[in-house]
Amino acid sequence: MNTRISALVGAAALALSTGPALAAPAEPGHSHRTFAAGEPGDPNKPVARTIEVTMKETDDAKMLFEPSKVEIRRGEQVRFVLRNAGQVEHEFMLDSAANNAKHKIQMEKNPDMEHDDPNGKRLAPSASNEIVWRFTKAGTFEFACLIPGHYESGMKGTVVVK
Repeated sequence: MNTRISALVGAAALALSTGPALAAPAEPGHSHRTFAAGEPGDPNKPVARTIEVTMKETDDAKMLFEPSKVEIRRGEQVRFVLRNAGQVEHEFMLDSAANNAKHKIQMEKNPDMEHDDPNGKRLAPSASNEIVWRFTKAGTFEFACLIPGHYESGMKGTVVVK
C-alpha cells in the first residue's frame, strides 16, 4: 500500500477514536521531505516572490482560488500567503493532480481531517496562513481544496514550473 495512503488510513483510525483527525506522522523509513512539486522552502532564506492566494465562494455556488494559475521558474522559492475570504473552511493542498486525486478519496472518507503539512493548510473562514515552497522540479502541478464537494465546485488551480 502507498505510504501516503497508509498514513491517511492511520489518520482515519485516529478520527474514529479521538474526534477530528490530524495528518498522521510518517511511517518508519518514509520522509515527508519528498513531494511531487518540490520541497518545503526555508522560511529563513529570501523568497523570489510572494503569491497571495485567496479562497472563496461565489454567489452562484462556485468555490475558487484567486489566482487559479501561477507560473514559477524551476529552483524558485515562493511564499504563498493563503487567505480564506469565504464563509466556510477551505484548504490548499499543493501536489501532483494524481496525488491530490488519491488524497481526495481519503478526504471523502474522513472530511474532518485537518492539515498542517508543509504542502498544505486548512483554514477557517477569515483565517490566513503561509507556505514557503521551493520548486525543484519542472512540470505542471495542482493546488486544490479537497474538502468534499469543494473540488467539484471548481476549487483547484495550476502551478506551471518551467
